[in-house]
Amino acid sequence: MKIKELIPVLEELAPLCYAEDFDNVGLLVGSYDQEITGILVCHDALETVVDEAIEKQCNLIICFHPILFSGLKKITGKSYVERSVIKAIKNDIAIYAIHTALDNHQEGVNKILCDTIGLKNPKILIPKQHYIQKLVTYAPVNESDKVREALFNAGAGAIGNYDRCGFVSQGKGSFKGNDKSNPTIGQKGIEEIVNEHKIEVLFEKHLQGNILRKLFEAHPYEEVAYEIYTLENQLQNVGMGMIGELETPMNEVDFLQQVKEKTQTGGIRYSALLNKEVRKVAVLGGSGSFAIKAAIAAGADIFITADLKYHDYYQAENQLVLADIGHFESERYTKNYIVEFLSKKMPNFAVILSKVNTNPVNYL
Repeated sequence: MKIKELIPVLEELAPLCYAEDFDNVGLLVGSYDQEITGILVCHDALETVVDEAIEKQCNLIICFHPILFSGLKKITGKSYVERSVIKAIKNDIAIYAIHTALDNHQEGVNKILCDTIGLKNPKILIPKQHYIQKLVTYAPVNESDKVREALFNAGAGAIGNYDRCGFVSQGKGSFKGNDKSNPTIGQKGIEEIVNEHKIEVLFEKHLQGNILRKLFEAHPYEEVAYEIYTLENQLQNVGMGMIGELETPMNEVDFLQQVKEKTQTGGIRYSALLNKEVRKVAVLGGSGSFAIKAAIAAGADIFITADLKYHDYYQAENQLVLADIGHFESERYTKNYIVEFLSKKMPNFAVILSKVNTNPVNYL
């Protein structure tokens, strides 16, 4: 198998289109045409992980955090990033990063954290915005079913747990071709009035290219009239963080102790306790201070995240408890999930979980 043949499987796991604009995901080192001898899955593609890949004869490392995050002007081996990249290139080892593509997936990082700490009915905390688009097009009444079918097959019309969603209304369309035209209906130079269906469907932004291609292939007209709008609607099943519920309410101290044990963290830093039962819990794996207000608005009793700074804790405003469990700890089971997913998809291929602990933080 070549890396380019594995990409569709990785895109099913974590579509790169879900990643945040600031992120650097996908194939970072190596060639798409490289034959894969083995896959090593890790949290951070450090030099020690590259050494492990060499030892285990894996020439593809799939990492959660991108080892190349910002641009490198020199690669001289002076930093841990440069040393990892140099060693990977020297040993023909490719590196593929997933990061926020999996953060934003409804079965990704935050769902894993919810499952780990025992939350039920998890929902996206901050749904992705400006990602839903609407296509409006027009086709002759006797051709509209063919056009709609092509759009649905290209992925348009999917809303939550439903597909083939759309709206059709009837009206009259007019057009007149010039001397260079080749109209499907009527003759050039003569205005035509045609009974048409107005077809409206929603779709996720990353599907636009394929949807338009299928529209042009299926549509009978020489010139296809269409409009695309970006909607304010939120994409409810994709986004940052999650909020869920405890099956049985707990007091704050007992719940935090349970979180500490299940995430295997060396310690939890938290804001003032409110001495009330914990029922609703928001989570955001990794750095999550930007989501504090969203957690409050969602009615969370506790917000589990990482990398909170001194002044971030004041934002609790006695409305919820903020708990920092550590960056690595909030994402620690992500690599296990990646291994399980790929092993099910490719049961006859070597997918190995890295044994290197890449957590840079230690506790007394």
